[in-house]
Amino acid sequence: MIAAPDRTPLTRDFFDRPVLDVAPDLLGRLLVRDTPEGPIELRLTEVEAYDGPDDPGSHAYRGRTARNGVMFGPPGHVYVYFTYGMWFCMNLVCGPEGRPSGVLLRAGDVTVGAELARKRRLSARNDRELAKGPARLATALDVDRSLDGTDACDPQGSPLTMLTGTPVRPDQVNSGPRTGVSGDGAVHPWRFWIANDPTVSPYRAHVPRRRST
Repeated sequence: MIAAPDRTPLTRDFFDRPVLDVAPDLLGRLLVRDTPEGPIELRLTEVEAYDGPDDPGSHAYRGRTARNGVMFGPPGHVYVYFTYGMWFCMNLVCGPEGRPSGVLLRAGDVTVGAELARKRRLSARNDRELAKGPARLATALDVDRSLDGTDACDPQGSPLTMLTGTPVRPDQVNSGPRTGVSGDGAVHPWRFWIANDPTVSPYRAHVPRRRST
């Protein structure tokens, strides 16, 4: 008999650790999105770590801005950014306050509220694709910049909460280069995913964007 996922909220201490410890430990955890229409829950299956001032791939590598300010705040908060002029992506802030690091949530398996996620992900061919990729994940959960700074460790009325779920054994975790990261940060094997899980997104190396002439 398979035990039900642990619904105990993750504590601030869970996130107040080095990002490379937190990132793989998030696999199998539950993310709960409370919406006016009802809850949506997903089991995290793929993440990427970004290590702030030591990581050229991080938004915080060159210091604090209006966009990335949440990354410098307390651990366990949600950092949401807008990308390519059309998509939102969400991260969970890690490490001690003042040292910006975070985990990009890349993919997950929607376990509750799939009917609500489908309304937002009309192009998904099946439920495995509802949150298969960071922009798709945010879209499925109706996450935008209005949720930037949300405390995911506060279960009392928070629109986003992280639960203990069912942690994944280390032998079930794969790692490799991060998707779409260029330059010195491209070589870091800081993408972590559950082996053979069908909701994990395909790896894509960085491709420079061409300017129109």
